[in-house]
Amino acid sequence: MSKENGFGEARETPCLGVSQPISKALPDARDLRLTAQLIECLKNFNLFETDEEMHARIEVLRKLNSLVKNWVRKVSESKLPAEMCENVGGKLFTFGSYRLGVHTRGADIDTLCVAPRHVDRSDFFGSFYDMLKADENVTDLHAVEDAFVPVIKLKYAGIELDILFARLALKVAV
Repeated sequence: MSKENGFGEARETPCLGVSQPISKALPDARDLRLTAQLIECLKNFNLFETDEEMHARIEVLRKLNSLVKNWVRKVSESKLPAEMCENVGGKLFTFGSYRLGVHTRGADIDTLCVAPRHVDRSDFFGSFYDMLKADENVTDLHAVEDAFVPVIKLKYAGIELDILFARLALKVAV
C-alpha cells in the first residue's frame, strides 16, 4: 500500500516484519462476514475471557511489575553506591498471545523481566525467586534454570505466568 509523501508523490509503506505481507488489500464484504462468523464460533466455545477476568490479568501484571521494580531497587542497593540507586528501575513486558490480544480464556501470560546490567541471572533465580516464594498470591512456583530459555513459571492469584529474564546494558532505569 502506498501513501502520499506530502509532495504529491506516492511512497511505499515500509515492511516492519521479517517478511512481506501476503496481501495489503483491505477486507471486502466476504472477509468481514467470515470474521464475524469466526468471532461467533469462538464465543460459542466460550474462548473469550470476561471483563472481570481481563481486569484480574491487568491487576496481576500491575502487581508483578511493582514487585520487579522493588526487587531491582533492593539488588541495586546491595551492588551500587546509594546515589545511583535513586534512578534504577526494572520493568515487566508482555509478549506472545496475550500481548497480541489473541489469548484464550485461562491461557498463561508470557512476560519478560528487563533489568539494568548490574542485575544478573543469579539475582533473578535467587532473590527474585525468593520474593515470589514469599508472596502469598504466588502458587506453583518453579524455576527452570537449565532450559534452552530459562524461565520462572508460577501462578499469581490463580493466573499462570512465565517470566523470562533479560538485562540491558544500562546502569539505571529501564
